[in-house]
Amino acid sequence: MSSKVNEALFELINSMTKSEKRYFKLLSSRHAIGGENNYTLLFDKIDEQKVYNEEKIFKKFKGEAFLNRFSITKKRLYDHILAALDSYYMTNSINAQLYKKLHSADILYDKSLYDQCHRILRSAEKVALKNDKHEILMLISSKQKMLLETNGYLKITHDSIDEIYEKDRDNIARLKQFSKLWSVKSKLFTQLSKQGKSRSKKDVDLYRSICDDVFTINVNEIYSIETKYLYYHIKSAYFYSIDDLENSLSNLNKNLALFKSDFNTQIESNKQVSVYTNAIHVADKLGYYKESYRHLFQLKKMIPSTAVNEDLAIKLFSSITSIELNICLRKGEFENAEKVGRTIQEKLIEFDDKIVPIRKAYLCFKMAVASMGVGKFSDAHSWINRILNDNRLDKKEDIIAYTHLLDLLIQIELKSDKLLPYSLKNTLRFFKTRNRMYGFETIFLQFVGEFIKCEDPFEVENLWDDLHVNLTRIATNSYESIALDYFDFTAWAEAKLKRKTFENLIRERYHQKIKAAS
Repeated sequence: MSSKVNEALFELINSMTKSEKRYFKLLSSRHAIGGENNYTLLFDKIDEQKVYNEEKIFKKFKGEAFLNRFSITKKRLYDHILAALDSYYMTNSINAQLYKKLHSADILYDKSLYDQCHRILRSAEKVALKNDKHEILMLISSKQKMLLETNGYLKITHDSIDEIYEKDRDNIARLKQFSKLWSVKSKLFTQLSKQGKSRSKKDVDLYRSICDDVFTINVNEIYSIETKYLYYHIKSAYFYSIDDLENSLSNLNKNLALFKSDFNTQIESNKQVSVYTNAIHVADKLGYYKESYRHLFQLKKMIPSTAVNEDLAIKLFSSITSIELNICLRKGEFENAEKVGRTIQEKLIEFDDKIVPIRKAYLCFKMAVASMGVGKFSDAHSWINRILNDNRLDKKEDIIAYTHLLDLLIQIELKSDKLLPYSLKNTLRFFKTRNRMYGFETIFLQFVGEFIKCEDPFEVENLWDDLHVNLTRIATNSYESIALDYFDFTAWAEAKLKRKTFENLIRERYHQKIKAAS
């Protein structure tokens, strides 16, 4: 048996909150004889372990009968915990409430209590309609059909048949519309995560071809709130992919308006977190700092009210921390960014592999930039290596490309003369095999190649000057300037030339922007 399967019970118990564990024990105590049962005893023993150790469990319960069939005991305890968690979260989940009603309807049907079955199905139908649960509405419809046929076709009217047919047709249309948009969204985000924002006219055309179907839809003809959310979500991401940030923010704000409407409960909390996070980022990029901070305030308000499960807690942590890091880095407050990094270190240990690899990569990248800003290049290199050594990351991800470039810059600062030529060779191969050699990449990699060969200090200064001039020139090209969203290589070169710290230069630029905006 694989260790993953063998430790499933330990992982489940380890993932539970204090309130979940308390609820499980409360349910278990109702079936205990003499105060405790084997399940709660075993639960407590596993719960106190930091690393799963079955040998210690056998020593603790030596002589107990349940050890003779321990795999069955573990399976039953696992099922009991899931049942307790199902009960614990029943009131928080519309789906769980609906499926419970459907199960109750089945029981009533089997007992021939058809009128009661009909009433509970009608109740479930109202809840499903209110919450746009169209897949469940189809299940309800199938049970209603079965109920109509129970007493024979003589009692079925044409009107009742037409009513069910019309409802089915409406649900199918809603599902078809949602599925169409879901397909577009999935293709768009798959491409966006690998390619990143458009770096050429060809990229723009590709993103447009993926989203063409969306632009044929009239928003007023969208059936459900969930589908309307998906429509604005796709448009905001599409405009972001072609660097049209104004239109991207406009569609993000339309989704935020949906959340504040009477239908806000229909949009899952994790989706709301994503929209707030993206709105903060885009508003910040546009220089709408007040709007960005307003959205951040709303996002932070979600913490006490909705962080009821680990998945959402992880998403809130990664989103809010990423935003706070961005703000510090934009202002040139690298020491404050490093303080945020201490929380990141703790949470990376706490959540371990539960954080989605791409989210972890972005956090590590920003921490590398923070370390560079205070001159801690060894720390920066450690953060970069976390990304490059993560085997769970798809090497086509956009972040990987910029990580390779930043790694070269860090090695220059560390004076890694022996490692740098090898790293440059690998990076060149990486970009060429993935057809990512755009203008920015070509300029920067040529600079690194020339830097490796250069031994004259005065010539090195000329190389930094040439890099600054070339990067400043291409920064006016919207396709090429996207590379500077990850790290301001131009500012780094300028700081070298002016013999300023990167931190001071970024702060000066920030204050100039604030002054110009006021």
